[in-house]
Amino acid sequence: MPILDSLEAENDPDEVPRPVVAFGLALATPGLELGPHRHRKAQLLLTLRGVLTCEVESGLWLVPPNCAIWIPGGALHAIKASGTIEGYNAFIEPADGIGLPASCCTVAVAPLLRELLVRAASLPVDYPESGRESHLVTLLLDEVAAAPVEQLHLPMPANERLRRIIEMMIADPADRGTMASWARRAGLSERSLARILTRETGMSFGRWRQQLAILLALQWMAKGASVQQVALDLGYESAGSFVTMFRKALGTTPGRYMSTLRRTAEPGDDDSSHV
Repeated sequence: MPILDSLEAENDPDEVPRPVVAFGLALATPGLELGPHRHRKAQLLLTLRGVLTCEVESGLWLVPPNCAIWIPGGALHAIKASGTIEGYNAFIEPADGIGLPASCCTVAVAPLLRELLVRAASLPVDYPESGRESHLVTLLLDEVAAAPVEQLHLPMPANERLRRIIEMMIADPADRGTMASWARRAGLSERSLARILTRETGMSFGRWRQQLAILLALQWMAKGASVQQVALDLGYESAGSFVTMFRKALGTTPGRYMSTLRRTAEPGDDDSSHV
């Protein structure tokens, strides 16, 4: 398959009679948005450079460098990207996805899985379904099933007043208002806000806002923002308090987390010419 300058393939992947259809991506755009749509086949979208956000039914997912989002077949989803995006896109036949995730998730991509995606993207659309190609596809599916899941998911409520709160929070993430103040802005009581948010997302207000802060922080750091700047933009009194929150949530510091994500995606990497 060729390297594409769009998130949409020239051939409809759902119509290609192969268990895996993969292609490379090389996008340079000030802003790209692919509206709500769905595929019969499952989708694995890997970013090597740049950051994607993907809203899948009731959740918002962040895809930073060297991670991939897994979207089950039939799931309604929308994708947004900005800046330079490089990576790989693979569509997987549901019948061949035994052992693969049943729900949407962001997964970390090990070097072997990345190389398998590179190799799969180099195959012709109608590659032979036996021999070396068959072994490559089988190993690719095994590696996707074994990929560790990253906590880069923000459950999204369906309630319109809660969605307005989310829009305001994203527009001004430094606003550290209390739950009571946010409830008043949405015309809700504090108790109603807590009840609806828990029912629709499974999270408390504090936990939900913390997860939003983590996703925004990772998005900004992937674009080059410093920890100090991110802490300031999120309304934290100091970088130290932000780092403490981040470590409690993800088990490591922001710097180490981003270093791990970027380890195999830096300019000059031996595989960068594949994209």
